[in-house]
Amino acid sequence: MSERANIAIVGAGLMGHGIAQVFARAGHRVRVYDAFQASLDSLHARIESNLRDLEEPADCLRLVSGHADLGEALESAQFVFECAPEKLELKKQIFIELEKHAPADAVLASNTSVMPIGSIVGDLATRSRMLGAHWWNPPFLVPLVEVVGTPDTDVRHIEAMIDLLAKAGKTPVRVMKDVAGFVGNRLQHALWREAVALVAEGICDAETVDIVIKASFGRRLAVLGPLENSDLIGTELTLDIHKTIIPTLDRSTGPNPYLDKLMAEGRLGVKSGEGFRRWTPEEVQDLRKRVFTHLKKMNASDREEDSGAA
Repeated sequence: MSERANIAIVGAGLMGHGIAQVFARAGHRVRVYDAFQASLDSLHARIESNLRDLEEPADCLRLVSGHADLGEALESAQFVFECAPEKLELKKQIFIELEKHAPADAVLASNTSVMPIGSIVGDLATRSRMLGAHWWNPPFLVPLVEVVGTPDTDVRHIEAMIDLLAKAGKTPVRVMKDVAGFVGNRLQHALWREAVALVAEGICDAETVDIVIKASFGRRLAVLGPLENSDLIGTELTLDIHKTIIPTLDRSTGPNPYLDKLMAEGRLGVKSGEGFRRWTPEEVQDLRKRVFTHLKKMNASDREEDSGAA
């Protein structure tokens, strides 16, 4: 692959425009398709706003173009990223179209966060070039991309995707088995399952759950993963702790009924002003600002460490 690739992105929404931004900043030519003209009309403005918040130049915008015609967007593409909503039938239909219209040697990737890739591409003829590339939101701030192959995926395409992402400044990891949620969301939602259960069982309120996480092990997660921590304290101690705590953890095999209760009461989260907690518009704005600022600082720190190591 040449240093500058032709990238096509299907979907100009929350994830699509951010992924376009990453590749354009890395010097790649990016064509973005969307069926809704309004999304294309605001594409450059949204990327420019992100770059302004990051205090980065906007010259890369010249490498990004929006397209209402899928075939036009896919022309000469070497890598295609599907960024449609998390609806299986929609994604399956998109991949049918991608197989028809993308260049025969293009790598076709889904950005699904939880769906097994095989469930999306299982009936297609050229499955060897199809894989998952799960970016995290916002894609221009969170480094990780999970690269997931199916049993049919050619390892050369997996390696090419990992190389492309690494050179664009991302942190790609290879997921060896195509399972629901891959690695990151399986870990995240195991934590969320227990968090919901703690509230549902009256052990603590929602605010306490979030405070405990953020003021304890959450502070070290960026530099100390759970298995690193286990090795630091010793696997013997880990085993002893697990003998006591594992049998008491929530073992639900489906969503907690407490979530059904929230839905029935119209407590939909920030969009309705209340979910697990009550929210004012000012509190929501402040939270989003704090998350953005935190991730921005972490990325700046990573760059400083990399330059120091060099």
